[in-house]
Formats: sequence, C-alpha cells, structure tokens
Amino acid sequence: MTLIDLIEHNALVRLSLAALLGMLVGSFLNVVIYRIPVMLQREWRQQCCEFLELDEKKFSKDDPTAKLKVFDLVKPDSHCPQCNAPVRAWQNIPVISYLLLGGKCAHCKKGISIRYPIIEAVTGLLSVLVVWQFGATWLTLAVLVLTWALIALTMIDFDHQLLPDNITLPLLWLGLLVNTLLPESDVSATDAVLGAVFGYLSLWSLYWAFKLLTGKEGMGYGDFKLLGALGAWMGWQSLLMIVILSSLVGAAVGISLLVFRGRDRNIPIPFGPYLAGAGFIALLWGDTLTALYLDTMVH
Repeated sequence: MTLIDLIEHNALVRLSLAALLGMLVGSFLNVVIYRIPVMLQREWRQQCCEFLELDEKKFSKDDPTAKLKVFDLVKPDSHCPQCNAPVRAWQNIPVISYLLLGGKCAHCKKGISIRYPIIEAVTGLLSVLVVWQFGATWLTLAVLVLTWALIALTMIDFDHQLLPDNITLPLLWLGLLVNTLLPESDVSATDAVLGAVFGYLSLWSLYWAFKLLTGKEGMGYGDFKLLGALGAWMGWQSLLMIVILSSLVGAAVGISLLVFRGRDRNIPIPFGPYLAGAGFIALLWGDTLTALYLDTMVH
C-alpha cells in the first residue's frame, strides 16, 4: 500500500500527517508574522526617501535590520534576536525544540517567547480540524492554505493593526480559482465572485458611513479585502454569518478590555482577527450553525 493510499483510507495516518505538516508550517508562519511587517516598513521607508530625495540612513537608525542588505522570508537565516546566534536545525523542531531547550536560547540562555510554540501547536491543531472535516481531497489542501493565511493575518493584525495586501489579495484570487476549478467545491464561481464583491463593498460602505457621521475611521482597508477574500472562498451566502460572528466576538472582547483592563477607548482594536476567526468557524461549521439557528427559530 502506498503512502497516498494510506492517507486516503487511514484516518489516523491522515490526521497525524496533518498535525505534523501543520506544526512545520506554523514554524514558518512565525517567520512570516515577524518579517512581513518589517519588510513592508523597509520598503515604504525606502520609497519615501527616494521620492523626497532624503538620506535613508537618517531615518533607519532605530531599525535593527537596516544594516542587512537582504531581509525577506528566506534571508537572513533564523537566529536569536538577543545574541544573534544561529538557530540550528535541531533547535528549530516545532514545539519539541522549545521544550528541550526549556524555553531559552541554547547560546545566551535568554528566554524565548512562548508565542512561538503556541502558534506552531495551534496551526497543527487547526490543520487536523480541516483534514478531519474535509477528508483526503484537493479541496482540503486549498482550505489548509486558507487556514494558514488566516493565522498569519490574525497575528500580524494583532501586532501591527495591519492586514498586508501581499497576503489578502492572493488569498482572494486563490478563493476564486479554487471555486472555479475544483469540482468538489460546493461554491459556484458566480457565488464566489459575488462573495468577493459584496464582502469588500459591505465593509467599505460601513467605513464611509461611519466616517461621514463621526469624522473618524472605524476600520482599515485591509478588513474590506479580508472579508472580500472570505466571500471569494465561501460565497456571498456566508457573509452575513461571518459579519455577525466577528462583530459579536469583537464587541465582547472590546467591552471586556474596557471594563477589566481599562483600555483607552482611543486605542484601536484590530478587527481582522475576529473576521479571520469567524471565517474559519463559518468554513467548518457554517452549515451546522445555520441549521441550529433555523431549528431554534422554528421551534
């Protein structure tokens, strides 16, 4: 029996491989989450200095990566942010290396953020849920890519109030492509296109209505693009559920921060994580939630 046959017919093998792949991807997502905002900042600074004919060195003193000619998702190699010691292969095994090292750098013994293994573990867990739900299909691989992108977007928006175009826009086009080419998808190409259009325009309309009424910006353009991408993947029918779920969770978290932590009302709370979470829930359990709601309303 080949590995493909095992994956297709043995659920335990399939889920184990999903967990392993998910944790490996989660390790890479840690790189994406940290480096993409830095890469964008470097690019924006360079473009501004070129346009204004200014010396870029004067404006990059506080950027520890400014001395690096190449800074992308591949280079420089992984290293300790405290002592710059390179991270060896055995020190980069998802979750396990963190436990073996006791949460500290092998060279300087400085603490390593527990967020790294948490993201690896969560990515593995969500990957298992996707494979459990969708089985051994090409659609499963596509949904895994969507899930991993949502994790990256969630953490980047949480850290920087930013949803990068170089993730949201490819995600939108990929959703349209998946629903056009994969026969196992139950979202038609028409519904996917309408989902992308209505997803973007719905939040765009709310943004401008809020701005005209208050003079303030209630959300960023990245939120429009993310909802458009989710609409492209799940069709226009899913948009209302995603918006309701994300709004409920966002309101609950926002009120909790104000009440229990005394958060300043003027400090923005990113909406992207709630959109991403609601999108993932709708993707896996949307039909169940809809049926439960209709059953409750009828009875």
